[in-house]
Amino acid sequence: MQTNTLAARYQVTHETVYSYDSPVSLSQQHLHLTPRDCPWQKCIDHQLTITPEPNISRSRLDYFGNPVLQFSIEAPHSSLLVRAESTIEVRPHLPANPLNSPSTQSWLADSPPWEQVRDGLAYGARPVRLEANSFLFESPYVRVKREFSDYAKPCFLPGRPLLEAVQVLMSRIYTEFEFDPEATTVSTPVLKILEDKRGVCQDFAHLMLACLRSVGLSARYVSGYLLTNPPPGQPRMIGADASHAWISVYCPNGKGGSWVDFDPTNNLLPDTQHITLAWGRDFGDVSPLRGVILGGDAHELDVAVTVMPCAEL
Repeated sequence: MQTNTLAARYQVTHETVYSYDSPVSLSQQHLHLTPRDCPWQKCIDHQLTITPEPNISRSRLDYFGNPVLQFSIEAPHSSLLVRAESTIEVRPHLPANPLNSPSTQSWLADSPPWEQVRDGLAYGARPVRLEANSFLFESPYVRVKREFSDYAKPCFLPGRPLLEAVQVLMSRIYTEFEFDPEATTVSTPVLKILEDKRGVCQDFAHLMLACLRSVGLSARYVSGYLLTNPPPGQPRMIGADASHAWISVYCPNGKGGSWVDFDPTNNLLPDTQHITLAWGRDFGDVSPLRGVILGGDAHELDVAVTVMPCAEL
């Protein structure tokens, strides 16, 4: 397998501002804004700015090992600003060549048959793979239904290597679905996405998870950031990036380790241009900011994300 030879280092700024029509007297929030460390990724520096300053805050790891900050603001306020600034180093860990290159296809084919992996995850199989079992079943945003297994079936031919089959499914979603930021909301059912064949990265990740779990495979939702490049000759726009989402499939004998990432929105294997923030069963487990407020009435939300290579600073 040929990989990139150099690690990439980024500075990521993620700023969220809520503006309320009337004062909020109590706000309790739950943040997933600290990039987690992985075998291929290290968070070198991380700073959080919260305005107004919380009365109470607590850092911990959630069930999936993601860093979490919980805080409470107990004084009236008309806005909430959360600004996360992180410096992250991402090392090469997946093939660097194009997806359709012979070397990458050979790497994907060098994985166990998908039925073997499925059977190893079935009820009563030994050894019990506890980590994989957490991502095997339905979750609030991901359904396990015949419609999804029927859609995935042409990709999962008998005896086909697991990673090759997952790549074919990813490419099918990329080809048949249209990226449309106006088509869905965070609450759009995944069956609706399958019917309409349009959505955004979060939708395509949920759809791919539904297909994989519906054929008996374990797959998790990954939230993070993606480096985007401006048109030639144009400066990088501050605040113009966005959060991104992709999936990771469990492959116990895969050359890339027990979990291998796939990005159905861009039809590629995430490597040094993808920055992992957190992973869980679906978006609900890793929402960047969620919580409850008392008061506020209607509100406006502004989110600005900048992914900047440190070499450009």
